[in-house]
Amino acid sequence: MGSRIEHRAAFSADVASTYAAVAGEDALRARLEELGGHDAALLSYEVSDAGLRYQLRQGISADKLPSAVRTLHKGDLLVTRTQLWRPSGAEYQGQASVEVGGVPGEIKARTALLADGEKTVLRTSGEVTVRIPLFGGKLESVIAEQVTKLLEREAEFTAKWLTEAG
Repeated sequence: MGSRIEHRAAFSADVASTYAAVAGEDALRARLEELGGHDAALLSYEVSDAGLRYQLRQGISADKLPSAVRTLHKGDLLVTRTQLWRPSGAEYQGQASVEVGGVPGEIKARTALLADGEKTVLRTSGEVTVRIPLFGGKLESVIAEQVTKLLEREAEFTAKWLTEAG
Protein backbone atom coordinates (compact mmCIF):
# COMPACT_ATOMS: atom_id res chain seq x y z
CA MET A 1 0.00 0.00 0.00
CA GLY A 2 2.72 2.55 0.87
CA SER A 3 3.09 5.40 3.34
CA ARG A 4 1.61 8.81 2.53
CA ILE A 5 3.52 12.06 2.37
CA GLU A 6 1.60 15.30 2.83
CA HIS A 7 3.34 18.65 3.12
CA ARG A 8 2.20 22.24 2.78
CA ALA A 9 4.31 25.39 2.97
CA ALA A 10 3.15 28.99 2.56
CA PHE A 11 5.37 31.81 1.34
CA SER A 12 4.87 35.57 1.51
CA ALA A 13 5.57 36.07 -2.17
CA ASP A 14 3.70 35.81 -5.47
CA VAL A 15 3.62 32.58 -7.46
CA ALA A 16 6.24 33.67 -10.02
CA SER A 17 8.78 34.68 -7.34
CA THR A 18 8.12 31.51 -5.34
CA TYR A 19 8.50 29.36 -8.46
CA ALA A 20 11.90 30.96 -9.13
CA ALA A 21 12.92 30.24 -5.51
CA VAL A 22 11.68 26.63 -5.65
CA ALA A 23 12.73 25.67 -9.18
CA GLY A 24 15.19 28.27 -10.46
CA GLU A 25 18.60 26.87 -11.34
CA ASP A 26 20.54 29.24 -9.05
CA ALA A 27 18.17 28.54 -6.15
CA LEU A 28 18.43 24.77 -6.68
CA ARG A 29 22.24 24.89 -6.71
CA ALA A 30 22.30 26.98 -3.53
CA ARG A 31 19.76 24.69 -1.84
CA LEU A 32 21.81 21.62 -2.76
CA GLU A 33 24.97 23.26 -1.43
CA GLU A 34 23.26 23.96 1.90
CA LEU A 35 21.04 20.88 2.29
CA GLY A 36 22.19 18.31 -0.25
CA GLY A 37 24.65 16.25 1.77
CA HIS A 38 27.67 14.55 0.25
CA ASP A 39 27.88 14.07 -3.54
CA ALA A 40 24.99 16.52 -4.03
CA ALA A 41 24.61 17.71 -7.61
CA LEU A 42 22.16 19.17 -10.07
CA LEU A 43 22.38 16.43 -12.70
CA SER A 44 20.19 18.07 -15.34
CA TYR A 45 18.08 21.19 -15.82
CA GLU A 46 15.95 21.43 -18.96
CA VAL A 47 13.43 24.14 -19.83
CA SER A 48 11.09 23.54 -22.76
CA ASP A 49 7.72 24.71 -24.06
CA ALA A 50 6.15 21.93 -21.97
CA GLY A 51 7.72 23.17 -18.73
CA LEU A 52 10.76 22.41 -16.60
CA ARG A 53 12.44 19.11 -15.83
CA TYR A 54 15.36 18.78 -13.48
CA GLN A 55 17.14 15.96 -11.76
CA LEU A 56 19.21 16.27 -8.64
CA ARG A 57 21.21 13.94 -6.43
CA GLN A 58 21.50 14.17 -2.67
CA GLY A 59 23.69 12.07 -0.40
CA ILE A 60 22.86 10.88 3.08
CA SER A 61 25.74 9.61 5.22
CA ALA A 62 25.13 6.24 6.86
CA ASP A 63 25.66 7.76 10.32
CA LYS A 64 22.71 10.14 9.73
CA LEU A 65 20.30 7.37 8.74
CA PRO A 66 17.70 6.10 11.20
CA SER A 67 18.63 2.75 12.74
CA ALA A 68 15.77 0.98 10.93
CA VAL A 69 17.33 2.00 7.60
CA ARG A 70 20.91 1.11 8.67
CA THR A 71 19.72 -2.37 9.61
CA LEU A 72 18.55 -3.04 6.06
CA HIS A 73 20.99 -0.91 4.07
CA LYS A 74 24.73 -0.81 4.66
CA GLY A 75 26.57 2.38 3.80
CA ASP A 76 25.58 5.80 2.54
CA LEU A 77 22.45 6.47 0.52
CA LEU A 78 22.33 8.33 -2.77
CA VAL A 79 18.93 9.79 -3.56
CA THR A 80 18.02 10.86 -7.10
CA ARG A 81 14.99 13.13 -7.50
CA THR A 82 13.39 14.00 -10.81
CA GLN A 83 10.98 16.95 -10.76
CA LEU A 84 8.70 18.13 -13.54
CA TRP A 85 6.91 21.50 -13.40
CA ARG A 86 4.28 22.72 -15.87
CA PRO A 87 2.54 26.09 -15.91
CA SER A 88 -1.19 25.90 -15.26
CA GLY A 89 -2.57 29.38 -15.84
CA ALA A 90 -0.79 31.60 -13.31
CA GLU A 91 0.11 28.58 -11.14
CA TYR A 92 2.32 25.49 -11.52
CA GLN A 93 1.60 21.77 -11.29
CA GLY A 94 4.27 19.14 -11.00
CA GLN A 95 5.29 15.57 -10.45
CA ALA A 96 8.27 14.24 -8.57
CA SER A 97 9.81 10.79 -8.50
CA VAL A 98 12.60 9.66 -6.24
CA GLU A 99 14.88 6.65 -6.37
CA VAL A 100 16.96 5.65 -3.38
CA GLY A 101 20.06 3.70 -4.43
CA GLY A 102 20.06 0.17 -3.06
CA VAL A 103 16.47 0.30 -1.76
CA PRO A 104 13.85 -1.56 -3.82
CA GLY A 105 11.11 1.00 -3.93
CA GLU A 106 10.21 4.51 -4.95
CA ILE A 107 8.65 7.78 -3.97
CA LYS A 108 6.07 9.41 -6.24
CA ALA A 109 4.50 12.78 -5.52
CA ARG A 110 2.32 15.49 -6.98
CA THR A 111 3.42 19.05 -6.39
CA ALA A 112 1.64 22.36 -6.87
CA LEU A 113 2.39 26.06 -6.45
CA LEU A 114 -0.91 27.80 -5.85
CA ALA A 115 -1.94 31.39 -5.21
CA ASP A 116 -3.59 31.91 -1.82
CA GLY A 117 -4.44 35.58 -1.46
CA GLU A 118 -1.13 37.44 -1.31
CA LYS A 119 0.75 34.26 -0.46
CA THR A 120 1.81 31.21 -2.43
CA VAL A 121 1.31 27.67 -1.20
CA LEU A 122 3.60 24.80 -2.15
CA ARG A 123 1.69 21.57 -1.73
CA THR A 124 3.24 18.10 -1.94
CA SER A 125 1.23 14.90 -1.81
CA GLY A 126 2.79 11.53 -2.42
CA GLU A 127 3.53 8.00 -1.41
CA VAL A 128 6.57 5.96 -0.42
CA THR A 129 6.64 2.33 -1.54
CA VAL A 130 9.33 -0.14 -0.40
CA ARG A 131 9.22 -3.67 -1.71
CA ILE A 132 10.91 -5.62 1.09
CA PRO A 133 8.84 -8.41 2.66
CA LEU A 134 8.11 -7.96 6.38
CA PHE A 135 10.18 -4.77 6.71
CA GLY A 136 8.81 -2.68 3.84
CA GLY A 137 6.02 -1.03 5.85
CA LYS A 138 8.35 0.04 8.66
CA LEU A 139 10.89 1.36 6.19
CA GLU A 140 8.18 3.25 4.27
CA SER A 141 7.06 5.10 7.38
CA VAL A 142 10.65 5.99 8.33
CA ILE A 143 11.37 7.24 4.80
CA ALA A 144 8.09 9.21 4.68
CA GLU A 145 9.03 10.90 7.97
CA GLN A 146 12.51 11.76 6.68
CA VAL A 147 11.13 13.10 3.38
CA THR A 148 8.68 15.32 5.29
CA LYS A 149 11.56 16.69 7.38
CA LEU A 150 13.53 17.37 4.20
CA LEU A 151 10.54 19.18 2.67
CA GLU A 152 10.32 21.33 5.82
CA ARG A 153 14.03 22.23 5.57
CA GLU A 154 13.64 23.01 1.87
CA ALA A 155 10.66 25.26 2.65
CA GLU A 156 12.74 27.10 5.27
CA PHE A 157 15.50 27.53 2.68
CA THR A 158 12.98 28.84 0.13
CA ALA A 159 11.54 31.35 2.61
CA LYS A 160 15.08 32.58 3.38
CA TRP A 161 15.91 32.77 -0.34
CA LEU A 162 12.77 34.85 -1.00
CA THR A 163 13.61 37.20 1.89
CA GLU A 164 17.17 37.72 0.67
CA ALA A 165 16.07 38.15 -2.98
CA GLY A 166 13.35 40.68 -2.04
